[in-house]
Amino acid sequence: MQTLIDNFFNLEIVVAAWPILLQGFGMTLLLCAVVVPVGLAGGLVVALLSGARSRCLRWIMVGYVDFFRAFPPLVLLIFIYFGFPFAGIDIPEFAAVVLAFLLNSSSYYGEIFRAGIESIGRAQIDAARSTGLTAGQTMRHVILPQAIRNVLPDLIGNTLEVVKLTSIASVVALQELLYMARQAQSVTYNASPIVVAALMYLVLLWPLVRLLSRLEHKTLAGR
Repeated sequence: MQTLIDNFFNLEIVVAAWPILLQGFGMTLLLCAVVVPVGLAGGLVVALLSGARSRCLRWIMVGYVDFFRAFPPLVLLIFIYFGFPFAGIDIPEFAAVVLAFLLNSSSYYGEIFRAGIESIGRAQIDAARSTGLTAGQTMRHVILPQAIRNVLPDLIGNTLEVVKLTSIASVVALQELLYMARQAQSVTYNASPIVVAALMYLVLLWPLVRLLSRLEHKTLAGR
């Protein structure tokens, strides 16, 4: 039992590693605060373009969504960060992570938004247009509010996955939580920093998990 405590719950090592773990946690929060809104915005653009009248544009969006949903996000990040310099494009770690997440998460968010938009009946669109609203005003004031409400559990669920995926940023040495925990582990030869990092991720993600659960129960109760 003592061996287990010494290797996984060593308070002395946790106290020593706490400052850099806290620094990594701050970077993880910053990363989430950027990649989630960027992904949502990109996904909304993808959804709107997927419903364009141009068949060519629609097929381009289908290809975009299929490609980036099938492309592993870790491989995508490595390709952007380590591959772009061969083309003369040097990209900082943070920007590389944001770009990789934009391409990956916008494809998933785009499909969710598209499903929400398509769930709104044509009659509501016609009714809104008959009042004098333009197509853009109809989408902004009538369709999107209802569409987002219809797919809110899916949006939160995908956001949960995006936040968990931010840990892959450690492969490009971005000093987020997992990277800093691994640095502390390599110095102390102890797994306690990794355990603390896992608990910090739990603290970050648990509110989203509870919110998602409540929304799912409400959705089922409303049927």
